[in-house]
Amino acid sequence: MEMSCEMKRGVDYIGVGVGAIIVDEQGRLFLARRGPKAKNERGLWEFPGGSVELGERLADALRREIREEYGVEIEVGELLDVVDHILPDEGQHWVSPTFICRIASGEPVIRESDKCSGIGWFHPGQVPAELTVITRENLKHFVTSGSRRQVGGQDSRTAAASLAKARDRSTSS
Repeated sequence: MEMSCEMKRGVDYIGVGVGAIIVDEQGRLFLARRGPKAKNERGLWEFPGGSVELGERLADALRREIREEYGVEIEVGELLDVVDHILPDEGQHWVSPTFICRIASGEPVIRESDKCSGIGWFHPGQVPAELTVITRENLKHFVTSGSRRQVGGQDSRTAAASLAKARDRSTSS
C-alpha cells in the first residue's frame, strides 16, 4: 500500500490565500457563492480570491485567480486587511490579505462551476446573510473604513466610475 506524502496547504501547514473586494462604479461589491467542490465553507458567499503559489506575488496571484475563475482582468488597489481565516471544524488555517479592486476589463462569468455556484453585485448593506468567516471580517473592515480605499490612486468608487466612463468612450468611438 503506497501512501501519499503530499502536504495540503491550509491543513498540514498554514496556507496563504488572497482576496479581492471588487467595487463597481455604483459602490456595489462583487460576491461569489462557494460551490460543491470548494475547499471549505461550501454554499456560503465570499469575496473571491484564492491560493498564492510559491514564488508568486500577492497581486499577481489575485489577478490570476480572478481571471481563471471569472474571466475578468482586475486592477489591484490598496490593502484592506490581513485576516487569520481559521476553520476549526474543517481543520484549516489560512492567512489572507484582502485588497480593494476594480474590474479593468470584461464582465464576470462563472468559469469553474464546481468551485462557484453563483455570482452577484450587492450594495454593502444588502449582501446575503450567508457569508464566509473571512468575508464577514473583510466586510466589517470595509464598511468601518468608510469604503474610501484606494484603487489606482483614487477612492474605489471614483476609480470604478472613471474606468466605466473610459470604457463608454472607447465603445462609442
